[in-house]
Amino acid sequence: MALKEYLGAIVLEVDGKEYEVESVDIDHKSGRKLVKTMNRKGRPSGYAEGVHEWTLKISAPVPKEGGPDWNSIVGAKLTIYPVTPGGKRTSYLDCVALDDADKYNVDNEAKVDVTLAAMDKVVE
Repeated sequence: MALKEYLGAIVLEVDGKEYEVESVDIDHKSGRKLVKTMNRKGRPSGYAEGVHEWTLKISAPVPKEGGPDWNSIVGAKLTIYPVTPGGKRTSYLDCVALDDADKYNVDNEAKVDVTLAAMDKVVE
């Protein structure tokens, strides 16, 4: 069995400052919709293209000082870096915060869960 390479660091850039992200869940919707017509077969006759949507759910440790106002994030960039040099980065551009939630645990540091909406995806 051959070894596989996996993606590495995830960095959120807000107003020129970088913040490390612990995890990210990415939900992409293509925007396609079925075109339903009145036909004898009782099936859709095709589809229509729509607007792509990216929803990013991130979890990040809360810095003691100098952290962003998570709820007011506008125009941020989230980049997923490959572990080895030469790999392609994936960036989600012009991210805006939809909601945030603080999370505390006895064993770990304080964290924040933020839901972002991205306007575009770029593979660099």
